[in-house]
Amino acid sequence: MAAKDPEATKARIFEAAVAEFARYGIAGARIDRIATEAKANKQLIYAYFGNKAELFTKVLGKRMLDLAVAVPVDPDDIDGWIDRLMDYHAAHPELLRLLFWEGLEYGTTELPDEAERQEHYARKVAALQDGQDRGVVSDAIPARDLLFLLVALANWAVFVPQMSRVLVGAEDADQDRLRASIKEAARRLTAP
Repeated sequence: MAAKDPEATKARIFEAAVAEFARYGIAGARIDRIATEAKANKQLIYAYFGNKAELFTKVLGKRMLDLAVAVPVDPDDIDGWIDRLMDYHAAHPELLRLLFWEGLEYGTTELPDEAERQEHYARKVAALQDGQDRGVVSDAIPARDLLFLLVALANWAVFVPQMSRVLVGAEDADQDRLRASIKEAARRLTAP
């Protein structure tokens, strides 16, 4: 198939790759399925995005950037930030799935884009550090550790919905109570 609109083709490939990697991980994903879903040929995928590992890195990097733009760390409104983070991941569960697969498949080895990833998180850490420097966030926990803990609190319920359902309950009231508990834990971690 010839690409009549390269940008539209890239977008279709990208979205098909997001779904494929979220479902199967890096090792289990198949370029053939991505091509079929995107209505593009495999050669275009390689031309636009490189090999499968490079495609995964680009997919995850873009999804992380989308999150950073949509839900910036806000040390002046930790409750609101936690709400927005949880809502974002509920609406876009593929990002957590992609991160899960990356963790399973790369483990403790260096990531292909590790330097860029560190820069990505450094900006988030800097926002919390600014809140600590201004006294609106406790400095009892180093900013980078605090970010890790807050993200874990907000993401875990979305990441393992079966545990949330079994342990906390499946009713809306149960999930509302859990969200309130997560926000209370975040407030306690960050209270100056």
